[in-house]
Amino acid sequence: MSQKPCPNWVSWAIGRIDADYTRSADTHLIPVPLPALPHIAIYLKDESSHPTGSLKHRLARSLFLYALCNGWIAQGMVIVEASSGSTAVSEAYFARMLGLPFIAVVPRSTAPEKIAAIEALGGQCHKVDSAGAVYGEASRLAAELNGHYMDQFTYAERATDWRGNNNIADSIFSQMAREPHPIPAWIVTGAGTGGTSATIGRYVHYNRHATQVCVADPAASVFHRHWADRSIATTDGPTSRIEGIGRPRVEPSFIPTVIDRMEVVEDRASIAAARALSRYLGRRVGGSTGTNLVAIARIATQMADAGEKGSIVSILCDSGERYGSTYYNDEWLIAQGLADEAEEERMAAFLASGRYAS
Repeated sequence: MSQKPCPNWVSWAIGRIDADYTRSADTHLIPVPLPALPHIAIYLKDESSHPTGSLKHRLARSLFLYALCNGWIAQGMVIVEASSGSTAVSEAYFARMLGLPFIAVVPRSTAPEKIAAIEALGGQCHKVDSAGAVYGEASRLAAELNGHYMDQFTYAERATDWRGNNNIADSIFSQMAREPHPIPAWIVTGAGTGGTSATIGRYVHYNRHATQVCVADPAASVFHRHWADRSIATTDGPTSRIEGIGRPRVEPSFIPTVIDRMEVVEDRASIAAARALSRYLGRRVGGSTGTNLVAIARIATQMADAGEKGSIVSILCDSGERYGSTYYNDEWLIAQGLADEAEEERMAAFLASGRYAS
C-alpha cells in the first residue's frame, strides 16, 4: 500500500521548490552572430545555465510539483525515474532538496559524466542494456520499493502550464520583445519526452503567434516517422547515440499536431554540428544542440534563398562538458564510427557563409 502524504510535509516540500525557483535567475537568450545572414537572426536559449546544467531542470521541477500536488509523493518515499541522464540529474537535485531517496534507471551507454553527476547529487544509478528497457524496470523498482515512478515520458506535457507561468516558451517570447524580429519565424527544439515541443506549440497557438515549430529528430527515432504516419508507434534497430532526444517508441507526451515540421538528422551530423558550434562559440555544447543546429541551418538557408527575413530561436540544451569522454573524444568517435570531419567542415561553412550545403 502506498504511503499517504502528510499535508504539512507536502506544503513544506512545495515551499522548498518555490524558494529554489525564486533564487534562480532566468536562462540567457544568446544571439549567434552570423554576418553572412544579415536579415536572419539566430538565438539559442541557454538552458545549460540551470543549477543542474540542462533544459531538464525545468521539467524536473514541474514533475515534482505535479506529483506533490496530486498527492503521489510522501515524506521519505523513494523516487524512481527512467532517463537517459539529464532528467535524472535534475530529479536527483530536487529529491535531495526534499530528503527523498532517488534511483535513476538509465541505459548502460549513458555518458559517465552524467552518471557521476547523478551520484554526486545523492542519486543511485540502475543500469539496463537498452533504452527500451528503462520503462518497465523503473515501474518494477518503484512498485518493489513502495516508491513513486515519476514517469517523465507520460507526464512531461501535462506537468507544465503551457499557457504561461514562465515556461520556456513564455520566457523566449519575453526575451525576444526588443529584438529586430520579436516574433520568431521558427522555434527549433528536439524531442525526448515531447514535453518541450508540446509546451512551445500550444503556447504559440494560444497566443496566436505566426511562429512555426520545428522538431529536430535523430534518424533512428520514431518521432519523425509517427509525425508522418500516425500508425507508426515504435521502431526497431539501434537507438540514437544523441542522449536526451529521439526515442524507440512514441511517448505519451509527444503531441504531433502542434508541430509544423520535422527535420531528420543523422547522429554523425549532430555530433559534428555540436563540435563546430563549440569552436564557433568558444564553449562546448551537447549533442542535442548539434541536432538543433542542423535543423536551424537548413531552415536559415531556405529562408535566405527565398529572400525572407526573420528570427529563428532554438535551445542550447546542455553543456558539452558532460560529453568529454564521448562526443569530444576523437578516439571514442572513431571507435564508434561517428567521426565525420566532412560534416564538421560543412557546419563550419554554414556558420561562415550562411549557407548549408545539401
